[in-house]
Amino acid sequence: MEKYTLEAKRLGKKYGARWVVNNVSMKVSTGEIVGLLGPNGAGKTTSFYMIVGLVAATRGKVRMGDEDVTKMPIHLRARRGLGYLPQEASVFRKLSVEDNIIAILETRKELNKVQIEEKLNELLDEFSIQHIRKSLGMSLSGGERRRVEIARALAMDPKFILLDEPFAGVDPVSVIEIKEVVRHLKDRGIGVLITDHNVRETLDICERAYIVNAGNMLAAGSPEEVLADETVRKVYLGEDFKL
Repeated sequence: MEKYTLEAKRLGKKYGARWVVNNVSMKVSTGEIVGLLGPNGAGKTTSFYMIVGLVAATRGKVRMGDEDVTKMPIHLRARRGLGYLPQEASVFRKLSVEDNIIAILETRKELNKVQIEEKLNELLDEFSIQHIRKSLGMSLSGGERRRVEIARALAMDPKFILLDEPFAGVDPVSVIEIKEVVRHLKDRGIGVLITDHNVRETLDICERAYIVNAGNMLAAGSPEEVLADETVRKVYLGEDFKL
């Protein structure tokens, strides 16, 4: 499969006179899991939102493959293959699991009714949610909800999925489930960018990580390289942190 890259170059965001993000560059390739981490107020969430398209960059570029998507709104980035899962529950609570997925599939004008039904069943099977297809969104457990949300994101056939705090507010069993799903996305050839306050779980699943501090890139590399960085330990992880 041909590699495809999502890349942010020298992103900056200014609010009034203050640069909350000053100079952040990173990239994610298809079939790769990458973490974006940093202390609270460091600029990591703003950086993440600029890549997603929720926050407009003051300067810098976001590219998908050969295309500059910096000025594109989030829905156009989605059509180009950029999936996004917010931290908050995003399932339609009063719709069934299957209707949640169908609602997205029906936005793909190239699919007819038979193809929509085929794609729906593929996704229900792939994420082991056939047995809850008639269940309402409001009745799902944390792990089930995340699987439905990811299945729904895949209804758009994305090249990349950006996960905002996927481990927040879920129990330990659900954390294990979510990690399995993220590894499955990688095996599927999808590039995954994760930002989360749960450093241990994020580094455990990533191949590479970027650490943002005070609006700048503090460190980048494999989890082992990031853990070995003295500055990262000093300002973010603490001296005693272990995976």
